[in-house]
Amino acid sequence: MNRNVRGMRWGAPVAAASAAVVATMVLNPTPGASASAPQSTAKAKAPTAKNVIFINGDGMGAAAREAARLHLAGLQGQLTMDRLPVSGQLTTTPDDPKAVVTDSAAAATAWATGEKTYNGAISVDTDGNPLPTLGAQAKAAGKSTGLVTTAQVTDASPAAFFANTADRGKQDEIARQYLDVSKPDVILGGGEDWWLPAGTAGAFPDKPAEDTSEGSRGTKGNLIAKAQRSGYKYVTSAKDLNKAPEGKLLGLFSNEEMFQQRPEGQGDVYDPAVDLATMTSKALKTLDKNKKGFFLMVEEEGVDEFAHNDNGTRVLQSMQQLEKAVAVARAYQATHPDTLLVVTGDHETGGLAVEENDTADESGSGVSVEDGPFTIHGSDRTFTIDWTTSGHTSVDVPVTAAGPLASRFTGKHANTYVHDVLSQVLAPRH
Repeated sequence: MNRNVRGMRWGAPVAAASAAVVATMVLNPTPGASASAPQSTAKAKAPTAKNVIFINGDGMGAAAREAARLHLAGLQGQLTMDRLPVSGQLTTTPDDPKAVVTDSAAAATAWATGEKTYNGAISVDTDGNPLPTLGAQAKAAGKSTGLVTTAQVTDASPAAFFANTADRGKQDEIARQYLDVSKPDVILGGGEDWWLPAGTAGAFPDKPAEDTSEGSRGTKGNLIAKAQRSGYKYVTSAKDLNKAPEGKLLGLFSNEEMFQQRPEGQGDVYDPAVDLATMTSKALKTLDKNKKGFFLMVEEEGVDEFAHNDNGTRVLQSMQQLEKAVAVARAYQATHPDTLLVVTGDHETGGLAVEENDTADESGSGVSVEDGPFTIHGSDRTFTIDWTTSGHTSVDVPVTAAGPLASRFTGKHANTYVHDVLSQVLAPRH
């Protein structure tokens, strides 16, 4: 690799490139119009993987990607996530005697540890024993680590990479483990409530008008103060995040999730204080400083949460924000070919189907109501979303990838296979 490219400071040039990727997606949505790095005709040794960017569209199945493609890129367009050169499928079945369909905790545990477990478990086996996680292994290998999410930073998907607990609900314990055990260098998202004792409001007041059930509820002391004593810079706004210096970074931008997940017209809001692409960009600029590489887990939670409410408008809005974050990651990967980029979903939510607009084909009411119509980019045509459930389904989820080892994702695999591939980059070498 060109030494100047490898050693470049990742800032304005690549940020501009990420903006170009998004512009290409929206304004020139033609198949193959990729933001890929230029292809050289000369033979060169393929770079080995040093960094991993793993992106989870929580609840995102193939139909959600198709609905977003139509809405954001048009009839013949492609999303950035779908233009990644390698694609495959992942099955998601948990190892749970009471369930056939996975939850986010069991699915993320499969990714992070390579072992199946029961729903609700965070990187423990079916007997409750803790399992080694990719986040901890990457740290042991000398790499920097980080997580970015629009959910609580201690929610199931990011937690599985950096904590172990038999109960995903113990989010204050997960936060404690971040500080005492796995020590991610960058932690950005929602969920301040779990970092502070009950009755101790932080930057975000208890019982806010938009959701009076929210409020500080931790049982592990003031973990924000503890994080600051451990060297983390704590930020709670976009302005402070932008100004944050190099080094360990904790950013909590809401009481709980960074949105209000309700049915359409019932107080549903998707307006994060800091958008996912901005958090992803800041995380990459911070983690990029480590010459040994990094592992970054990025998650858009809104796809899942709004699909649980059969809220197509907000699902598409969440998909748009996810796509922008993927564009940032793809721009970084294009100038850092030693980076493996993987985009997938932990499971599908809502039984979403993309349909023609047909009033004679109305499928039901309640959780199986039809939703729409929704616009198709660059066209006067529209489509309908049909929901079949307010829960998860067991359909395969697509996975797309770019960079070293990306070709391993071709074909159909169990979700534990993610661990098999990523551990080749992240596990310590002996």
